[in-house]
Amino acid sequence: MSIESINPSTGALLRRFEPLPAGELARRVVAASETFRKWRETPFAERSALMKRAGELLESEKARHGELMTLEMGKPIGAAVAEAEKCAWVCRYYAENAEQFLADEKVETDASQSFVRYQPLGTVLAVMPWNFPFWQVFRFAAPALMAGNVGLLKHASNVPQCAIAIQEIFERAGFPEGVFQTLLIGSSRVGALIADPRIQAVTLTGSEAAGMAVGRAAGGEIKKVVLELGGSDPFLVMPSANLEAAASTAVKARTLNNGQSCIAAKRFLIHRDIAAEFTHRFVEKAAALKIGDPMDPATEIGPLATPAIRAEVDALVQKTIGAGAKLLLGGRPLDRPGNFYAPTVLADVPGGSPGADEEIFGPVASLFRFDSLEEGIALANRTRFGLGASAWTQDSAEQNRLISGIEAGAVFINGMVKSDPRLPFGGVKKSGFGRELSEHGIREFVNVKTVWVA
Repeated sequence: MSIESINPSTGALLRRFEPLPAGELARRVVAASETFRKWRETPFAERSALMKRAGELLESEKARHGELMTLEMGKPIGAAVAEAEKCAWVCRYYAENAEQFLADEKVETDASQSFVRYQPLGTVLAVMPWNFPFWQVFRFAAPALMAGNVGLLKHASNVPQCAIAIQEIFERAGFPEGVFQTLLIGSSRVGALIADPRIQAVTLTGSEAAGMAVGRAAGGEIKKVVLELGGSDPFLVMPSANLEAAASTAVKARTLNNGQSCIAAKRFLIHRDIAAEFTHRFVEKAAALKIGDPMDPATEIGPLATPAIRAEVDALVQKTIGAGAKLLLGGRPLDRPGNFYAPTVLADVPGGSPGADEEIFGPVASLFRFDSLEEGIALANRTRFGLGASAWTQDSAEQNRLISGIEAGAVFINGMVKSDPRLPFGGVKKSGFGRELSEHGIREFVNVKTVWVA
């Protein structure tokens, strides 16, 4: 079956690609393995110069790369250009810090000398999603390559042009052939790749189901795996919060990337004392969002990535309404070409409904009320996910309780959850395990070697 690039705004076919033949796929795996033996010996200064050059290409060509992202998966053009800029940042960050992060660590023992040395594992297979088609890849690739590993990318099948462009960036930056390669293959071929002894580790960003499949396959081969999966992030607001700032950020946090983000706020937990006022502001701001052509810089909401995603979002919304939720805004696909779905707000969402328990991957907000801080924390944790959380309060005691009480890989106080190269990123519970970014991320795919000398 061919791999197709389709414009989600119009449904028009952009390009069609044939998957890699078995022989070519095998050749690329061999090339990665052979290249690793040389690449791991390159000095950090050489790796750093190449990674900086990749960052320069991303920065100087951000408009072109942004247009490609928007064409293939529909994110607003301003956000797409910003994504390319962020990729340039992560390249610079690891170019400047990788050597320090992986320097030998001396440890005092009964030996004449003892220390920890960090060494690369080898070929890392990256199975990446379509929603942030450049960022998800570069936040893996920059640390992995700087650590001395080589990468094989199996990107989502609806963003093949982005996948090809990313390989070209590394090639044009001067990285040796085989250090980073894109594999245009379907998901059915991932299991055999994981089983290949020339691949040492796997990283996946994707759905809970995809994470379970890849985790099982990697576990069966006893290979290192990092999983960054879904989220149903809470956005909790206490009475002392700045309501205007909270409501404005809440709408942005829910509709970022057309609502298709694992760390998007999805469940809005509002203290009963301010619930009416917050809800009014939230609905008003959501209703004012400009929906349209994602190539228009004024557009705030573009299409969902595929017709299947739009159909699933609508099915989950209708099921939630059928369970008793109150529809305050939207709740329907838009009658226009493309995969557009109206910004939607659901209130009084009952437990057990999709709006309470599932990750709805579109511009759909579920509102809940609570009466006390502890009840709010319990509601925040009433999910199988644990990726990120945003909590709003000016009370320092409440801030500390929220930080310690919420079960998530990240808690942001009075701010929107976001990834940052300087901070570790990842989740707990069904949101996965392992960390990306910062010094923690670069150490995921290395051998943490103990050295002891008498």
